[in-house]
Amino acid sequence: MPQSRTLDDIRVDYEAPDNVPRDRVVDLSFANGSEPNDLVDPYEPFGWLNGDDVPRLLFNPPTRYGLGAISGNQRGNWVVSHYEDIERVYTDNEHFSNAGTAEFQRLIGETFKSIPLAIDPPDHSKYRLYLMPYFSPARITRELEPRIRAIVVEMIEAVADTGEVDMAWDFGRVYPVRIFMGLMGFPDHMFEQFLDWEWDILHSGSLEKMQAALRGVLDFLRAFIAEKEREPDEHLVSAIVHGQIEGRAPTDDEKIGMVWFLWLGGLDTVAATIAQMFRRMALQPEIQQAIRERPEIINGAVEEFLRTQPILSSARTATKDFEWHGVQIRKGDSIQCLNPAGNFDPARFADPRTFDPERRANRHFTFVGGVHICLGAHLARRELRLLLEEWFKRIPEFRVKPGADTTVFPGLLSIRNLPLVWDVK
Repeated sequence: MPQSRTLDDIRVDYEAPDNVPRDRVVDLSFANGSEPNDLVDPYEPFGWLNGDDVPRLLFNPPTRYGLGAISGNQRGNWVVSHYEDIERVYTDNEHFSNAGTAEFQRLIGETFKSIPLAIDPPDHSKYRLYLMPYFSPARITRELEPRIRAIVVEMIEAVADTGEVDMAWDFGRVYPVRIFMGLMGFPDHMFEQFLDWEWDILHSGSLEKMQAALRGVLDFLRAFIAEKEREPDEHLVSAIVHGQIEGRAPTDDEKIGMVWFLWLGGLDTVAATIAQMFRRMALQPEIQQAIRERPEIINGAVEEFLRTQPILSSARTATKDFEWHGVQIRKGDSIQCLNPAGNFDPARFADPRTFDPERRANRHFTFVGGVHICLGAHLARRELRLLLEEWFKRIPEFRVKPGADTTVFPGLLSIRNLPLVWDVK
């Protein structure tokens, strides 16, 4: 059973800004994926945070939340955990800004923006329109799906007769990155180096390692962009470099801003989702059975895996002073959307903790929402659908290898190793 917590359990003594009621100051580090558990539904411990008795605005001190060094905000963060409020933060561009989001490059003095993630409307649309054709459902079906299917079939068939695979390290970590590198045109020999850099930036917790990795990856990306400027090819980095934004060539900052953003977003999230997806199916084999017997539910199953595995909780910055839910929000305040609570809000989802592959109107926040909804959402969905389609054609009922550790960090950190086994006929 999940550890039972109440607001009294998580309240902390912290000298918050004077617009923050003292009874709203809480330690929500446990809800940001920092505490592992071994539950079939690892997000269950956060479910109570969308309850009617929980204030609609909570406040997390900066020492409990790890982005202060990156955002420059040392004051702490407001946190919203109810579906309705999360939806407002993601869609109300008048009051909430995405500027500065995930701009790790600031740690080494870089000033370019992560594009289009950290760009607000109206400029956001020109960059989104510039990149969106490369991630459209039609292009994915026409150009990328055959390659995706070939890769996933090759990887499954390589392990089918062995009866065993580490689904997190040897499969989930590899499969989406192979697709991403092919899409971008990056050389295969950079695979392990990319993952090492990405781990140090997002997960090491060491400023020194983050800065070294940032210098390494940005030096590589700038050199790669220069190479594509000299020698164009058919891949995405070359298309970005040689395209036209509203009739003009992109600037150097725009080029690195777009390529860097795609690099940062293309390596980790699908890998974490795959690991958690297969962990859930191994621990709850009736889900396997349902998909195996009715493959037509795969699309709905993928959507439900996404809803029940919200990898990220995004933040926005208040653009002005305003009152919300009886509390004064000030310009510059940071507001975090706690997707692991919002995706299970009973006000939006009937019987929210039940895995229902036939759930209707499944509008979750795993890909965020509003104009900043994940650019690669269609690609991620296709990767997951094709994986399930081809996996269940070739692999019988699987289970966690006896004795294996099945604890999971319910977030981006997720699972490093997930050994699965099945009976080979």
